[in-house]
Parts: sequence; structure tokens; C-alpha cells
Amino acid sequence: MLNEEKIKLMTSIGMFEKREGRRIFLVNRFFRGDYIGRYVLRSFLGFTVCWLLGTGLVVLYKAEELLESLDFSKIQDNLSSYVTAYGVGLAVYLLITCVVYWRRYEYAKRGMKVYTAKLRRLEKRYELQGKTGQGGRRL
Repeated sequence: MLNEEKIKLMTSIGMFEKREGRRIFLVNRFFRGDYIGRYVLRSFLGFTVCWLLGTGLVVLYKAEELLESLDFSKIQDNLSSYVTAYGVGLAVYLLITCVVYWRRYEYAKRGMKVYTAKLRRLEKRYELQGKTGQGGRRL
């Protein structure tokens, strides 16, 4: 005889795994600092590559202007402003990355607690069924 409560619980667990599984189970493999640090490093590398590509495009676009003037003080001023803009942009971007992935980690940890609680309930139902016979009812 099928136990309706166990079927509902197993369906609920399966739907939860399908909806949230990828996000939650990935987080379970890392500590908070490692998880956030992983994405901060990826963000740093991505931002730096994009900044270098963008700077390369600006230099190519203004190459004629730069070569005509060849004023080293002007080039040095522009270079220092680009480096300052890079530093400020990087700091803001990494701060946003930290906040976003910290929240994702916390959400996944809460979801993992819910998932674990559902699995424990299902395990208790199976234990109760094994002790008492069929369906969890005492004979």
C-alpha cells in the first residue's frame, strides 16, 4: 500500500532539487570565503581584461592625436587618470560582486537546510514504516 504523505514529500524533494539544485548543491562544496573569493577573482580578471580591451580601443581611436602632440606630460596625466579610473571602477565592481555572491551563498545555505529537513522527515517516515510494518501504522 502506498503512503500518500511519503509520496507528497518525495515529490516535494524532487521539485526542490530540480528548481534549486544547481545553485544550492554547488554552494555546499565551498566555505563562504572560498565561494566568494572564487567569484571575486573571476570578476577581477574579467574587469581587467575588459578594461585593457577598452583602453586599447581608446588608444587606437586617438592614436593620431597622441602621435601628433607627443607631449609626455599630457600622456602622463591621461595615464594617471586612466589608472585612477581603473582602480575606482575595480573597487566598486568587486564590492558589488562580494555583496551579490554573499547573498547567493546565504540563500543557498538556507535552501540546503530546508532540503536537509525534508530528507530527514522522509528518512523518519521510512524508519517508522520499517518498525511498525506497512504504511507507518502500528499493527
